[in-house]
Amino acid sequence: MTHKQRVTTVLRHERPDKVPYHVGFTVPARQKMAEFYGDADFASKIGNHLAVVPVIRVEWGVRGPDGYYTDEFGLRWNRQVDADIGMPEGNLTREKLNDFHWPDPDAPNRFDRLAETVERQSDQFVVMALDFSLFERAWGLVGLERFLLAMIEDLPFVEALLDRILAFNLDVLDAGLRRCPDVDAVYFGDDFGSQLGVMMGAGRWRELLMPRLARQYARVRDHGKFVFIHSCGKVGELFDDLVNIGVSCFNPFQPEVIDIYETKEKYRGRLAFWGGISTQQLLPYGTPGEVRAEVERILEKVGREGGYIAAPAHDTPGDVPAENIAAMLDVLQSQ
Repeated sequence: MTHKQRVTTVLRHERPDKVPYHVGFTVPARQKMAEFYGDADFASKIGNHLAVVPVIRVEWGVRGPDGYYTDEFGLRWNRQVDADIGMPEGNLTREKLNDFHWPDPDAPNRFDRLAETVERQSDQFVVMALDFSLFERAWGLVGLERFLLAMIEDLPFVEALLDRILAFNLDVLDAGLRRCPDVDAVYFGDDFGSQLGVMMGAGRWRELLMPRLARQYARVRDHGKFVFIHSCGKVGELFDDLVNIGVSCFNPFQPEVIDIYETKEKYRGRLAFWGGISTQQLLPYGTPGEVRAEVERILEKVGREGGYIAAPAHDTPGDVPAENIAAMLDVLQSQ
Protein backbone atom coordinates (compact mmCIF):
# COMPACT_ATOMS: atom_id res chain seq x y z
CA MET A 1 0.00 0.00 0.00
CA THR A 2 1.06 3.60 -0.57
CA HIS A 3 0.79 6.06 2.30
CA LYS A 4 -2.36 7.48 0.71
CA GLN A 5 -3.96 4.04 0.32
CA ARG A 6 -3.10 3.11 3.89
CA VAL A 7 -4.70 6.24 5.37
CA THR A 8 -7.78 5.88 3.15
CA THR A 9 -8.11 2.27 4.27
CA VAL A 10 -8.16 3.13 7.98
CA LEU A 11 -10.60 6.01 7.41
CA ARG A 12 -12.94 3.42 5.90
CA HIS A 13 -12.44 1.37 9.07
CA GLU A 14 -10.75 -1.45 7.22
CA ARG A 15 -7.62 -3.32 8.30
CA PRO A 16 -4.37 -1.84 6.86
CA ASP A 17 -1.16 -3.72 6.13
CA LYS A 18 0.37 -1.55 8.87
CA VAL A 19 -0.85 1.35 10.97
CA PRO A 20 -0.29 4.73 9.29
CA TYR A 21 1.41 7.41 11.37
CA HIS A 22 2.26 11.09 11.39
CA VAL A 23 4.71 12.70 13.83
CA GLY A 24 4.96 16.49 14.07
CA PHE A 25 7.52 18.54 15.97
CA THR A 26 7.62 21.88 17.74
CA VAL A 27 10.56 24.13 16.87
CA PRO A 28 12.65 23.04 19.91
CA ALA A 29 11.93 19.33 19.33
CA ARG A 30 12.82 19.58 15.65
CA GLN A 31 16.13 21.25 16.51
CA LYS A 32 16.84 18.59 19.15
CA MET A 33 16.21 15.69 16.77
CA ALA A 34 18.19 17.30 13.95
CA GLU A 35 21.16 17.32 16.32
CA PHE A 36 20.39 13.79 17.56
CA TYR A 37 20.33 12.34 14.04
CA GLY A 38 22.95 14.71 12.64
CA ASP A 39 20.52 15.55 9.85
CA ALA A 40 18.66 18.85 9.53
CA ASP A 41 16.28 17.19 7.04
CA PHE A 42 15.47 14.16 9.23
CA ALA A 43 11.73 14.92 9.42
CA SER A 44 11.26 14.35 5.69
CA LYS A 45 12.70 10.85 6.04
CA ILE A 46 10.68 9.39 8.93
CA GLY A 47 7.86 8.06 6.75
CA ASN A 48 4.98 10.34 7.71
CA HIS A 49 1.80 9.34 5.90
CA LEU A 50 0.12 12.74 5.82
CA ALA A 51 1.13 15.93 4.07
CA VAL A 52 -0.69 18.67 6.00
CA VAL A 53 -0.69 22.05 4.27
CA PRO A 54 -2.11 25.17 5.99
CA VAL A 55 -3.98 27.58 3.73
CA ILE A 56 -4.82 30.16 6.39
CA ARG A 57 -1.65 32.19 6.55
CA VAL A 58 -0.09 31.50 9.90
CA GLU A 59 3.68 31.20 9.75
CA TRP A 60 4.53 28.81 12.57
CA GLY A 61 7.63 29.76 14.52
CA VAL A 62 8.12 33.16 12.83
CA ARG A 63 8.57 36.22 15.04
CA GLY A 64 10.12 39.62 14.67
CA PRO A 65 12.88 41.18 16.80
CA ASP A 66 10.26 42.23 19.36
CA GLY A 67 9.01 38.63 19.69
CA TYR A 68 5.69 39.30 17.93
CA TYR A 69 4.12 37.99 14.73
CA THR A 70 1.21 39.56 12.80
CA ASP A 71 -1.03 37.28 10.72
CA GLU A 72 -3.18 38.01 7.66
CA PHE A 73 -6.11 39.08 9.85
CA GLY A 74 -3.93 41.84 11.32
CA LEU A 75 -3.84 39.93 14.61
CA ARG A 76 -0.67 40.22 16.69
CA TRP A 77 0.67 37.06 18.34
CA ASN A 78 2.96 37.32 21.33
CA ARG A 79 5.69 34.72 20.71
CA GLN A 80 8.20 36.02 23.23
CA VAL A 81 7.87 32.81 25.27
CA ASP A 82 6.25 30.27 22.93
CA ALA A 83 8.12 30.34 19.63
CA ASP A 84 5.66 28.02 17.88
CA ILE A 85 2.20 29.55 18.29
CA GLY A 86 2.21 32.16 21.05
CA MET A 87 -0.80 34.05 22.40
CA PRO A 88 -3.03 36.25 20.23
CA GLU A 89 -3.73 39.76 21.47
CA GLY A 90 -7.21 40.27 20.03
CA ASN A 91 -9.24 43.43 20.58
CA LEU A 92 -12.15 43.15 18.13
CA THR A 93 -15.40 44.52 19.57
CA ARG A 94 -19.01 44.80 18.46
CA GLU A 95 -18.34 48.42 17.48
CA LYS A 96 -15.39 47.47 15.25
CA LEU A 97 -16.96 44.45 13.55
CA ASN A 98 -18.59 46.19 10.59
CA ASP A 99 -15.32 47.94 9.69
CA PHE A 100 -13.10 44.89 10.14
CA HIS A 101 -11.04 44.05 7.04
CA TRP A 102 -11.32 40.36 6.17
CA PRO A 103 -8.58 38.71 4.13
CA ASP A 104 -9.23 37.62 0.55
CA PRO A 105 -10.30 33.93 0.62
CA ASP A 106 -8.74 33.45 -2.83
CA ALA A 107 -5.69 35.62 -2.23
CA PRO A 108 -2.75 35.22 -4.63
CA ASN A 109 -0.45 32.36 -3.60
CA ARG A 110 -2.80 31.08 -0.86
CA PHE A 111 -3.03 27.65 -2.43
CA ASP A 112 0.34 27.46 -4.22
CA ARG A 113 2.01 25.21 -1.65
CA LEU A 114 -1.06 22.98 -1.54
CA ALA A 115 -1.05 22.61 -5.33
CA GLU A 116 2.68 21.80 -5.32
CA THR A 117 2.19 19.21 -2.57
CA VAL A 118 -0.63 17.48 -4.44
CA GLU A 119 1.56 17.27 -7.53
CA ARG A 120 4.85 16.27 -5.92
CA GLN A 121 3.68 14.02 -3.07
CA SER A 122 1.04 11.95 -4.81
CA ASP A 123 1.81 8.90 -2.66
CA GLN A 124 0.95 10.78 0.55
CA PHE A 125 -2.49 11.58 1.92
CA VAL A 126 -2.78 15.34 1.37
CA VAL A 127 -4.69 17.42 3.89
CA MET A 128 -5.73 21.05 3.42
CA ALA A 129 -5.62 22.68 6.85
CA LEU A 130 -7.75 25.56 8.14
CA ASP A 131 -6.08 26.37 11.43
CA PHE A 132 -7.93 28.48 14.02
CA SER A 133 -11.01 27.84 11.98
CA LEU A 134 -14.14 29.02 13.86
CA PHE A 135 -14.22 29.23 17.66
CA GLU A 136 -10.46 29.77 17.83
CA ARG A 137 -10.58 32.42 15.12
CA ALA A 138 -13.36 34.20 16.99
CA TRP A 139 -11.74 34.22 20.41
CA GLY A 140 -8.36 35.02 18.90
CA LEU A 141 -9.77 38.18 17.34
CA VAL A 142 -11.75 39.18 20.43
CA GLY A 143 -9.70 37.74 23.29
CA LEU A 144 -10.57 34.47 25.02
CA GLU A 145 -12.11 35.78 28.23
CA ARG A 146 -14.05 38.51 26.44
CA PHE A 147 -15.41 36.10 23.84
CA LEU A 148 -16.49 33.50 26.42
CA LEU A 149 -18.29 36.24 28.33
CA ALA A 150 -19.93 37.42 25.12
CA MET A 151 -21.23 33.87 24.56
CA ILE A 152 -23.35 34.54 27.64
CA GLU A 153 -23.95 38.28 27.55
CA ASP A 154 -23.90 39.35 23.88
CA LEU A 155 -25.20 36.61 21.60
CA PRO A 156 -25.96 38.95 18.65
CA PHE A 157 -22.29 39.96 18.49
CA VAL A 158 -21.10 36.37 18.85
CA GLU A 159 -23.41 35.09 16.12
CA ALA A 160 -22.55 37.95 13.76
CA LEU A 161 -18.83 37.31 14.19
CA LEU A 162 -19.17 33.54 13.81
CA ASP A 163 -21.21 34.03 10.64
CA ARG A 164 -18.53 36.31 9.16
CA ILE A 165 -15.85 33.73 9.92
CA LEU A 166 -18.04 30.94 8.53
CA ALA A 167 -18.55 32.83 5.27
CA PHE A 168 -14.79 33.36 4.94
CA ASN A 169 -14.09 29.67 5.65
CA LEU A 170 -16.67 28.46 3.13
CA ASP A 171 -15.13 30.67 0.45
CA VAL A 172 -11.65 29.34 1.30
CA LEU A 173 -12.92 25.76 1.06
CA ASP A 174 -14.53 26.33 -2.32
CA ALA A 175 -11.52 28.19 -3.73
CA GLY A 176 -9.00 25.67 -2.43
CA LEU A 177 -10.86 22.53 -3.45
CA ARG A 178 -11.58 23.94 -6.91
CA ARG A 179 -7.90 24.75 -7.33
CA CYS A 180 -6.73 21.42 -5.85
CA PRO A 181 -9.45 18.82 -6.48
CA ASP A 182 -7.07 15.93 -5.67
CA VAL A 183 -6.75 16.92 -2.00
CA ASP A 184 -7.83 13.99 0.18
CA ALA A 185 -9.19 15.71 3.30
CA VAL A 186 -9.72 19.04 5.01
CA TYR A 187 -8.54 19.59 8.58
CA PHE A 188 -10.14 22.16 10.88
CA GLY A 189 -8.18 23.30 13.93
CA ASP A 190 -10.55 24.39 16.70
CA ASP A 191 -9.83 23.69 20.38
CA PHE A 192 -13.15 23.39 22.19
CA GLY A 193 -11.86 21.87 25.41
CA SER A 194 -9.72 22.27 28.48
CA GLN A 195 -8.39 19.43 30.60
CA LEU A 196 -11.69 19.59 32.53
CA GLY A 197 -14.28 19.66 29.77
CA VAL A 198 -15.88 21.65 26.95
CA MET A 199 -14.85 25.25 27.51
CA MET A 200 -18.18 26.94 26.83
CA GLY A 201 -20.26 23.93 27.91
CA ALA A 202 -21.76 21.34 25.60
CA GLY A 203 -25.12 23.14 25.51
CA ARG A 204 -23.68 26.43 24.31
CA TRP A 205 -21.41 24.56 21.86
CA ARG A 206 -24.47 22.88 20.33
CA GLU A 207 -26.38 26.15 20.18
CA LEU A 208 -23.73 28.44 18.70
CA LEU A 209 -20.98 26.36 17.13
CA MET A 210 -22.50 23.07 15.99
CA PRO A 211 -24.82 24.48 13.27
CA ARG A 212 -21.97 26.47 11.74
CA LEU A 213 -19.49 23.63 12.02
CA ALA A 214 -22.04 21.40 10.28
CA ARG A 215 -22.10 23.80 7.31
CA GLN A 216 -18.31 23.76 7.07
CA TYR A 217 -18.13 19.99 7.20
CA ALA A 218 -21.00 19.59 4.73
CA ARG A 219 -19.18 21.80 2.25
CA VAL A 220 -16.11 19.56 2.47
CA ARG A 221 -18.18 16.42 2.00
CA ASP A 222 -19.95 18.05 -0.96
CA HIS A 223 -16.51 18.13 -2.57
CA GLY A 224 -16.10 14.41 -1.80
CA LYS A 225 -13.41 14.81 0.86
CA PHE A 226 -12.87 13.46 4.38
CA VAL A 227 -13.40 15.83 7.32
CA PHE A 228 -10.66 15.95 9.97
CA ILE A 229 -10.95 18.09 13.09
CA HIS A 230 -8.56 18.95 15.89
CA SER A 231 -9.70 19.82 19.38
CA CYS A 232 -7.50 19.52 22.41
CA GLY A 233 -9.09 18.81 25.76
CA LYS A 234 -11.76 16.66 27.34
CA VAL A 235 -14.42 16.80 24.62
CA GLY A 236 -15.58 13.19 24.40
CA GLU A 237 -19.15 14.23 25.15
CA LEU A 238 -19.22 15.90 21.72
CA PHE A 239 -18.19 12.83 19.71
CA ASP A 240 -21.72 11.70 18.85
CA ASP A 241 -22.51 15.22 17.65
CA LEU A 242 -19.32 15.34 15.58
CA VAL A 243 -20.17 12.03 13.95
CA ASN A 244 -23.68 13.27 13.18
CA ILE A 245 -22.41 16.42 11.45
CA GLY A 246 -19.95 14.58 9.25
CA VAL A 247 -16.57 14.33 10.97
CA SER A 248 -14.43 11.46 9.65
CA CYS A 249 -11.38 11.69 11.93
CA PHE A 250 -10.73 13.29 15.33
CA ASN A 251 -7.36 14.58 16.52
CA PRO A 252 -5.44 14.71 18.93
CA PHE A 253 -7.10 11.95 21.00
CA GLN A 254 -5.44 12.96 24.28
CA PRO A 255 -5.00 9.90 26.54
CA GLU A 256 -4.86 12.09 29.67
CA VAL A 257 -8.51 13.11 29.22
CA ILE A 258 -9.92 10.41 26.90
CA ASP A 259 -9.61 6.65 27.41
CA ILE A 260 -8.26 5.86 23.97
CA TYR A 261 -8.90 2.13 24.25
CA GLU A 262 -12.54 2.34 25.36
CA THR A 263 -13.32 5.25 23.03
CA LYS A 264 -11.85 3.54 19.99
CA GLU A 265 -14.01 0.50 20.69
CA LYS A 266 -17.13 2.59 21.30
CA TYR A 267 -16.78 4.46 17.98
CA ARG A 268 -15.50 1.56 15.92
CA GLY A 269 -16.73 1.96 12.35
CA ARG A 270 -18.12 5.46 12.98
CA LEU A 271 -15.22 7.77 13.87
CA ALA A 272 -11.50 7.42 13.19
CA PHE A 273 -8.85 8.85 15.50
CA TRP A 274 -5.44 10.44 14.95
CA GLY A 275 -3.07 10.87 17.89
CA GLY A 276 -3.24 9.03 21.19
CA ILE A 277 0.45 8.86 22.19
CA SER A 278 0.83 10.89 25.37
CA THR A 279 2.82 14.12 25.15
CA GLN A 280 2.03 15.08 28.75
CA GLN A 281 3.21 11.93 30.54
CA LEU A 282 4.63 9.09 28.45
CA LEU A 283 6.93 10.89 26.03
CA PRO A 284 8.46 13.48 28.40
CA TYR A 285 8.65 11.32 31.55
CA GLY A 286 8.76 7.69 30.41
CA THR A 287 11.85 5.66 29.62
CA PRO A 288 12.63 4.62 26.05
CA GLY A 289 11.54 1.10 26.98
CA GLU A 290 8.21 2.35 28.35
CA VAL A 291 7.66 4.46 25.24
CA ARG A 292 8.37 1.50 23.02
CA ALA A 293 6.03 -0.81 24.95
CA GLU A 294 3.11 1.64 25.03
CA VAL A 295 3.39 2.57 21.36
CA GLU A 296 3.43 -1.13 20.46
CA ARG A 297 0.33 -1.67 22.62
CA ILE A 298 -1.49 1.26 20.97
CA LEU A 299 -0.68 -0.01 17.49
CA GLU A 300 -2.00 -3.47 18.35
CA LYS A 301 -5.06 -2.58 20.44
CA VAL A 302 -6.16 0.67 18.78
CA GLY A 303 -4.77 0.60 15.28
CA ARG A 304 -4.58 -2.90 13.92
CA GLU A 305 -8.20 -3.14 12.69
CA GLY A 306 -8.33 0.33 11.13
CA GLY A 307 -9.86 3.61 12.22
CA TYR A 308 -6.60 4.98 13.62
CA ILE A 309 -3.60 7.09 12.56
CA ALA A 310 -0.79 6.81 15.12
CA ALA A 311 0.74 10.05 16.37
CA PRO A 312 1.68 12.00 19.47
CA ALA A 313 -1.30 13.85 20.91
CA HIS A 314 0.33 17.13 19.87
CA ASP A 315 3.34 18.24 17.89
CA THR A 316 6.16 16.70 19.92
CA PRO A 317 7.22 19.26 22.56
CA GLY A 318 10.76 20.30 23.31
CA ASP A 319 10.88 18.69 26.76
CA VAL A 320 10.73 15.16 25.33
CA PRO A 321 14.12 13.39 25.46
CA ALA A 322 15.54 12.64 22.03
CA GLU A 323 15.89 8.98 22.98
CA ASN A 324 12.14 8.75 23.62
CA ILE A 325 11.27 10.31 20.28
CA ALA A 326 13.68 7.93 18.58
CA ALA A 327 12.09 4.94 20.38
CA MET A 328 8.61 6.00 19.21
CA LEU A 329 9.77 6.48 15.64
CA ASP A 330 11.54 3.14 15.64
CA VAL A 331 8.34 1.31 16.62
CA LEU A 332 6.25 3.20 14.05
CA GLN A 333 8.73 2.59 11.26
CA SER A 334 9.46 -1.05 12.01
CA GLN A 335 5.89 -2.40 11.85
